[in-house]
This record gives sequence, C-alpha cells and structure tokens, in this order.
Amino acid sequence: MAEAARTITVDLPTTLARQASADPYLRPSFSFSNRMRRLAWSICWTLLFRPSPRPFHAWRAFLLRCFGARLGPHCHFYPRSRIWAPWNLLCADGVSLGDEAEIYNPSPVTMGSHAIVSQQAYICGATHDYNDPSFPLISFPMKLGAYSWVCARASVSPAVNLGDGAVLGLGSVATRDLKPWTVYAGVPAQPVKQRVGREPGTEAT
Repeated sequence: MAEAARTITVDLPTTLARQASADPYLRPSFSFSNRMRRLAWSICWTLLFRPSPRPFHAWRAFLLRCFGARLGPHCHFYPRSRIWAPWNLLCADGVSLGDEAEIYNPSPVTMGSHAIVSQQAYICGATHDYNDPSFPLISFPMKLGAYSWVCARASVSPAVNLGDGAVLGLGSVATRDLKPWTVYAGVPAQPVKQRVGREPGTEAT
C-alpha cells in the first residue's frame, strides 16, 4: 500500500510575524489603530463621500470633521478628492480641493485661507529613508499658505511648504519651499514671475 499522505500544518500568523521581524520591509509603517482608523475612513469615503452630489460641499466637510479634520467655513472638497488622514488636516476658510487631487498626510498638513489644490494635484507628506537598511517611513508637517494655488497635476514634495500667495504651475514639481506671491513652473519648479494679485484689502508692494 502506498504510504498515507502526511498533513502539514502551518501557523500562518506566526510565520508571517517571523518573516516581518526578519525583513524590515515587511513591517507595517503605522500602528494597528491607525490602520483601522484609515479603513473606517476609506469605507466612509467610498459609501458617503465619493457618491455625494457635486454641490454638497457642506456634507463632505461634515464627514471630514467627523474623522477629526479641523475646517473653517466655506471649504469646498469635491467628490473625487482624497485625504489620506482627515485627522491630520487643518484648513482655514474658503479652502478648495479639486477632483482627483490628493493629500497624503501622515503628519499634519495646514492649508491657509483660500488655498486651492486643483484637479489631480498631489501633496506628498512622507517619504522613506532609503539610506537606512530598514527603509523607515518619514513624514513631515507641511503648510500651504493663504491664497496659494497648486495647479492641476502639480506635485508638492515631502517637507516642502508654500508661502502665502505662491503658485505652482500646471504639472510642476515643487522640491523646495516656494516664496510668497511668486509663480513657479517646471520640474523641478523654478520661479518665473511675481504674482501681481494680493489678498483682498491689501495693496501690492
């Protein structure tokens, strides 16, 4: 008679835990509670935020506040905009985030009054230390100043801040801080002109 087949039992959770401890690339970058919180937000975004009618800005702001976002009045977050962690979002009044624009914010991102992030723009608040063998995630607090504008498909690199009134042009990539009331364009973004406009009630100097 053929030898009876042997049953091999594998403790999958223990095996995965051992692999993760041996290979730092497999270790989670965030705590279990953080991951569960983001899962809850992802479900809310999918079922309540994303399908909401385009004019329902107050409803979407309400959902963001339910997850810890601190928003001033009259903020416009469009249905296909993405915020990675609402509890790390601080906005003054009149802020706008366009469709398919995304804010990746493991650390707090602050948007000043009337700051705008247009369609498909990306605000990247974290990177990895590629010189460290364990490849740890590093996140940075960031600020988009009042009346600043990140144009469509532009990207802001980790740790980069925009001064008040700064403009990052279409498809440009900001790799260093942008000066106030200055227009930047290119990859990497370079200053190309001064912005003539100023916030209401002030005069150009």
